[in-house]
Amino acid sequence: MLLLLSLVMVSCYSFTGSSLKPDVKTINIKNFPNNTAFNPNLSQQFTVDLQNRFLQRTTLKGTKENPDILIEGEITDYNISPTTISSPTTSQQSGNVIQAAQNKLTITVKVHYENAKYPEESFDRTYSDEVVYNNNISTQGVENSQVKIATDRIINKIFNDIVANW
Repeated sequence: MLLLLSLVMVSCYSFTGSSLKPDVKTINIKNFPNNTAFNPNLSQQFTVDLQNRFLQRTTLKGTKENPDILIEGEITDYNISPTTISSPTTSQQSGNVIQAAQNKLTITVKVHYENAKYPEESFDRTYSDEVVYNNNISTQGVENSQVKIATDRIINKIFNDIVANW
């Protein structure tokens, strides 16, 4: 009796934490165009990272023909704004100069998720994340490290909403 109960419990719970139904087997993640004026590599980086997340952490197989799951969207915002101001510094030409001590990078992505087998699970959502960093990081440094942090967080949110159904 205990063995039977154990088998029933294991069949009801997925150790991967996935709430995807067993008959959902294929996925197509289309290119996410970067519709901002910044970071021309962001589209490819984001799309590949999103594809890798789903293909490496689920049993889904990639396909272009009639996928069970379709994910598409666009990068809609890439914004850098000051968050903390440093104390004024003096320059001979202009007097006091106020500079940002920290900046905030915000990235926003629109996502269309379509589940062909379970259409009631489909959705359109906007995901956003931000990273605060010191102003001494170069533009290249921001694009190499801070963008990766923000996009990884967005990908986690997308993945959790689709696979973990949190």
